[in-house]
Amino acid sequence: MLFHYSENPSIEAFVPHIPRSNPTQSPSVWAIDEDHEPLYWFPRDCPRVTAWPRIGTERSHFEKAFCTRARRVHAMESAWLDAMRSTVLYRYSLPAGSFLPWPEAGGQWISKVVVEPLEVVPISDLILRHATAGIDLRIVPDLWPMHDLAVSDLWGFSIVRMRNAAPRTRDS
Repeated sequence: MLFHYSENPSIEAFVPHIPRSNPTQSPSVWAIDEDHEPLYWFPRDCPRVTAWPRIGTERSHFEKAFCTRARRVHAMESAWLDAMRSTVLYRYSLPAGSFLPWPEAGGQWISKVVVEPLEVVPISDLILRHATAGIDLRIVPDLWPMHDLAVSDLWGFSIVRMRNAAPRTRDS
């Protein structure tokens, strides 16, 4: 089973399209696997930085760098807190049959054909969802220091919608 998260509760079919953020990509339907779906437990346009150890030997470096024993660290700007509190997401369950792994990012899958969802479930408390999953959710005034720390070969990371983050300052 694969998933798609949206703020739209009434998608009847996912049609292949070219993403605005990646105009060289061929038209595709995008989905995420269960291990990576926490990357999308945010309002759609919310900038975020996430990091996690991929294998056991990365855990000690990860714990020391992020000062946590959580299985993942997610960070978002405090300016997005109200949206995080109020946004309802819809988790669409998609049949995996037509999807292939997208080689540019782990956990992401693409299909070249129209995909009809099997189920849609509303997700309303995104902060609680993080807490229940044992994710260290950090609400920070400036996302750039977390961005710079997360970018490493020492652990897995994902950085989404940084174009919506506050501009980098001399101090960040």
